[in-house]
Amino acid sequence: MSSASSPEQPADDPLLDQIGPALSRLRRRTPASSKDLSRNLVLNVIADAPGETTVGGLAAEMGVAQPVASRTVAACIDDGLLRRAASQSDGRRTVLVLTEHGEAERGRFASEQRAAFQEITAAWSPEERVQFARLLVRYGVDATAWSRARAASAQT
Repeated sequence: MSSASSPEQPADDPLLDQIGPALSRLRRRTPASSKDLSRNLVLNVIADAPGETTVGGLAAEMGVAQPVASRTVAACIDDGLLRRAASQSDGRRTVLVLTEHGEAERGRFASEQRAAFQEITAAWSPEERVQFARLLVRYGVDATAWSRARAASAQT
């Protein structure tokens, strides 16, 4: 994003067709192993979830089958990143909770991602970095709300 670009581009701008491929490239270019990417995703989903998270809820949020989520959760538990606990609202349910080590790993992932962002955007102005970060975070929040609304309407 250059400072010369217009903030008011038309909705039919061909640049909008490049969003999907650009997001795909972002996922492929993150500086971490696939194991770290999966764990980072799991830790962030659980930390960001409103309320309690079950393995089934995690699978739905990640868009994967429950056995895939179960294997990833089992690995995170083995590594001390998560623990299982009884639900506070329904003691028959088991929920996932970040451990102190899980919180620390989440912080480590965030630091690595920030460092990569700063290296990648080294030629950008500070204003461009902050603007992009603000919009990317906003996109993530709005995408989560959109996804949850779609899932809720599909259940009705």
